[in-house]
Amino acid sequence: MNIENKIQYISQGNSIAEQVTNIKSAIDAGCNWVQLRYKNVKGTEVFHLAELVKQYIEGYNCTLIINDYPNVAKAVDADGIHLGLDDMNVEQARVIIGYDKIIGGTANTLANVLQRHKEQCDYVGLGPFRFTTTKEKLSPILGLEGFITIMQQLKELNITLPVYAIGGIQQQDIALLLEAGVHGVALSGLVTTHPHKKELFNQLYAL
Repeated sequence: MNIENKIQYISQGNSIAEQVTNIKSAIDAGCNWVQLRYKNVKGTEVFHLAELVKQYIEGYNCTLIINDYPNVAKAVDADGIHLGLDDMNVEQARVIIGYDKIIGGTANTLANVLQRHKEQCDYVGLGPFRFTTTKEKLSPILGLEGFITIMQQLKELNITLPVYAIGGIQQQDIALLLEAGVHGVALSGLVTTHPHKKELFNQLYAL
């Protein structure tokens, strides 16, 4: 179970073709962790997309996480799933995908992180850091101060659950978030829209 990777790419695209193009370009640029996120479509479409991505990453050392859809994750033998706060129960998902797979969970507050820790999630996606158009129902924005506060509280509670910052993160934010104590960052728009992705990933890994 590999959660050493510090950078997650959360896929974007309004069609399977767009998703595949964006995911391939991120992987080719050096991305080694993809969270496949394809919302408001039928499960069969998510399965088809996941199959295509799974085939593509065979030659790469890349972790594939499916956002929601544990049955799809099991069917394509993905490395795990990511569950939102309103998605399936973590224990139910573990029964479906297996106990050797990664399960990440969304969190917006300290209470959410503690809940995820109790549920034995392998990592938490904490956010949003700032406003983002990627998510339709946006939770209250944490900002840098919110992250500093929550990470300090977790330290005081001696909880070492890996936390990935998420939500509108730009390149200049990452050093500050790492300093606040996060394990890594989950990026979407920054990667999708960047004209020189290979250069971007080289800079990100250098951080």
